[in-house]
Amino acid sequence: MPESSGPIPSAPRVPDPNEKLVKVFDSEQESEAMVVKGLLDSAGIDSDITSVDAVQDMFPGVGGTVILVRQEDEDRARQLIEDYRRSPDADETSEIDLSEDTPTAG
Repeated sequence: MPESSGPIPSAPRVPDPNEKLVKVFDSEQESEAMVVKGLLDSAGIDSDITSVDAVQDMFPGVGGTVILVRQEDEDRARQLIEDYRRSPDADETSEIDLSEDTPTAG
């Protein structure tokens, strides 16, 4: 058996389904849920992301993605998500209105 020269990288941890899990986030946009999951992961909060699909003929517009965390991590996770929602988006740039009194050359 080959010897390892360093620590074995651990697989990402997810909460045990038998634990008490609570929903801390839901979105119709999977990409937004992935960003929030990454935020929680980077803060050391184990989370599980689940897709919720409903029969569209019966429940149009219902569905999306939810993030579950352990009950003991709920308050901290909700605070991180709230801080994320309040912060300006990194992708946003200042909008400049070029239609108002723009000086012209000449």
